[in-house]
Amino acid sequence: MTNDSAVVLITGSGRRIGAALAADLHGGGYRIALHYQNSAAEAAALCTDFNQSRPDSAIALQANLGNPSSRDALIPAVMAHFGRLDVLINNASSFFPTPIGSGSDADWDALFDANARAPFFLSQAAAPHLAQNNGCIINLLDIFAERPKPKHTVYCMAKAAQRMLTQSLALELAPEVRVNGIAPGAILWPESGKTPAQKQAILDITPLARIGHVDEICKAVRFLIEDATYCTGQILAVDGGRLLR
Repeated sequence: MTNDSAVVLITGSGRRIGAALAADLHGGGYRIALHYQNSAAEAAALCTDFNQSRPDSAIALQANLGNPSSRDALIPAVMAHFGRLDVLINNASSFFPTPIGSGSDADWDALFDANARAPFFLSQAAAPHLAQNNGCIINLLDIFAERPKPKHTVYCMAKAAQRMLTQSLALELAPEVRVNGIAPGAILWPESGKTPAQKQAILDITPLARIGHVDEICKAVRFLIEDATYCTGQILAVDGGRLLR
């Protein structure tokens, strides 16, 4: 896929990995639809920077992915502004523990809405537009879609559902649309913080003995968009080897 006027929608792109992906792809010539839920100031600042660099190359769109009417307005808004859609990156996620005995229906809804339900419905809405340009979908998964993380049963279930979504859509949308996933390991430390001992414990089970950098996720995404033209249904682990342990 060439990036000549191609349009990328990235969910959860106001901050952290999503913002890094947006900046990298915009720098590569793509036009960017920045979705955010609560990070209005950050998304607006990114959008302003992008449009100052290249006029009408970005738009910021607010949507609560847990609200069907808000979620379902997202793809039409991208089409109304840009008139095309080439790449959907389902990056937005919810992550928190649900120890057995404390999990609630509200926890289930929050984790499945962000990690499974919204990616399905956004992919369904985007599919006909992506097919027109032989576009692609990239789902940001987690290494815990394959193996359990203690006290995070509902999150792991939701990410496992997103993994199956990736593989199932790859079959259903072929040959017009490729669908792949990226499963990051530790890329950024949680904003809530970890103690030095907790950080070291993660490094001790990571064969490459370091956390990853956001630019390594950016390179993986760029590979799946531009170079992996004979790959679909694949999950690329960018985890420093943690799945080996």
